[in-house]
Amino acid sequence: MTTPSRWNGPFDPTSSDRGLAPDRRRASDRGLGALSGATREPVSRVPVSRRPDETSARTGAGKGQGQGKGRRGPADPVRALMHRHHDLCARAVDPLEIAAGLEAHGVTDRTAARFRHRDVFSLAEELYARVPRAEEPAPPAAPAPGRAPVVRMTLAALWLLPGALCAATASAAFRVDAIRKDTSVGLALGAGGAALTLIALWLCLRRGPLRVRGSGRGGRMAHAFGTGWLLGYAAAGDWLLTGLLDGRRPYEAAPAAEAAVLLALAAAPAAWCARWFAVRARRRLAVSRGLEEFAAGVRPLFAGVVAAFLCALAALVPAARLTVPGSSPAAAPLTTAEAAVVALCGLLFLARLLAVHGFRRAALSGIAVACAVQAAALATAAAARLPGAAPLAEPVARLTAAQGAAAVPAAACGAAALALLIHAFGALCRASAHGDPGARTTRTAGDTRTTRTAPDRAP
Repeated sequence: MTTPSRWNGPFDPTSSDRGLAPDRRRASDRGLGALSGATREPVSRVPVSRRPDETSARTGAGKGQGQGKGRRGPADPVRALMHRHHDLCARAVDPLEIAAGLEAHGVTDRTAARFRHRDVFSLAEELYARVPRAEEPAPPAAPAPGRAPVVRMTLAALWLLPGALCAATASAAFRVDAIRKDTSVGLALGAGGAALTLIALWLCLRRGPLRVRGSGRGGRMAHAFGTGWLLGYAAAGDWLLTGLLDGRRPYEAAPAAEAAVLLALAAAPAAWCARWFAVRARRRLAVSRGLEEFAAGVRPLFAGVVAAFLCALAALVPAARLTVPGSSPAAAPLTTAEAAVVALCGLLFLARLLAVHGFRRAALSGIAVACAVQAAALATAAAARLPGAAPLAEPVARLTAAQGAAAVPAAACGAAALALLIHAFGALCRASAHGDPGARTTRTAGDTRTTRTAPDRAP
């Protein structure tokens, strides 16, 4: 005899529906609709993908979403970067400036790949398109016909002015002394010409490609003090060092005048090389599509600029000899004193180039090292006159006995210039060093934060 089932009715667990019967479920639905009236909203059915690993482009649902253990990531990872660098993007005048700023803050092409961009330049283009401008730059005024050549000629004349004034002053002072046999007139003429030359140099540094923007008063004073020390040592440092080591000797004005003429004449090639490098690097930045591509294109430009400046100095040495009476013949080999002046010109050029592109601390460090070496040589030579302190000046005495007193500034300026050259070869080949000069955003000395960007973890 078969025992009847204890489950009779619509809630039988053996039922294939495991719930209300179809006819009773429809009746129940009609009953609930009658009770709730017309206020009940129709149920919307969302189509579900057959495969659980398919991702909806609009909702972002992916594999493992219903399990609660899937990988989560920001829906728009670029938005966090927009908020972090909002000021940079709002003040930028073009995407190149944003790319330079991002590279200065540590964003590389590998970081850009996390935001689904091939390089920093592509990421900068998206940031430039999405962030509204703080204030639109005014369109540049159309230059008047013939104005650009006039401006270029004026700048070229300004760059040539220091060398012309210094050369004319040195030649006139020495010839007046030779004719009148009186040094008082020559000294007065030299002092006046030196003042005019310094004013012309100041104008060159305040205008054109050698101008340093955004430098504070402390930085300007430090650079002025360091440059003044180097120029003063070039004028009288060898004479003072020789006097401390071997006793008092008469001052020779010809080497100092030749050094002054060479330094003044070097202002024109320094300004031309700085402008040529800035323009070519800016063009390279406009066509490059990656940081490595930009660096590979700028390295030959920088090497060419340094080589061109050194070749210009080699051509200016005979000109300085012909200007100052009593100097070595024009075809004579380079002397130690002239090598020291050439090293000083290279040091000042590299320091100014670094300062123009925003690396003022490195430029000041190179100048400070050269000043410290020269000051240490003078200090040890002076301390050797004390009883029992003669061994202090032994290294300096041996160097000057073998190569002359000019070997000290040649070694000091040459070593500092070499260190700046190595640093500039890496620093000036970055995109961040060639942003817009008018709105360049550089990292401050106290900003030690490192930009950390989260990878895009969307599947």
